[in-house]
Amino acid sequence: MRTRVIAVMELVLIFPAVLFMTALVLRNVHLLQYEPARSAQQLVMWYAGRMWTLWFLLSGLPFIVFVSGCAELLRSYNRDVVLPLTFKKSLAMARAHLSSLFIAATTLIAGVILAIVVLHVLAN
Repeated sequence: MRTRVIAVMELVLIFPAVLFMTALVLRNVHLLQYEPARSAQQLVMWYAGRMWTLWFLLSGLPFIVFVSGCAELLRSYNRDVVLPLTFKKSLAMARAHLSSLFIAATTLIAGVILAIVVLHVLAN
């Protein structure tokens, strides 16, 4: 139950940064005069118009997700016993540890977002 709560909280915390990164991609894929790019441009400008969003939503929240995800994965890794796996056992374990897979995915996404933000800050 604990890992499910952590997985949901990490998904909620990483959502603003993922939304911003998705808006950046959509803004650059389509022309700005057409609809997906226009809405994406408005969202990017909203983030850029407020300095707290850049630091809190793009740096702070992904950092919290990254640290808490690493801590939870380390805790669950130390708790679980590794058994020899067959394909059927690995599928059953994946279903049993679905929340751990979500935690691993959000931790990886948070790390990528942090790397992008750090590289962008260093480039400017």
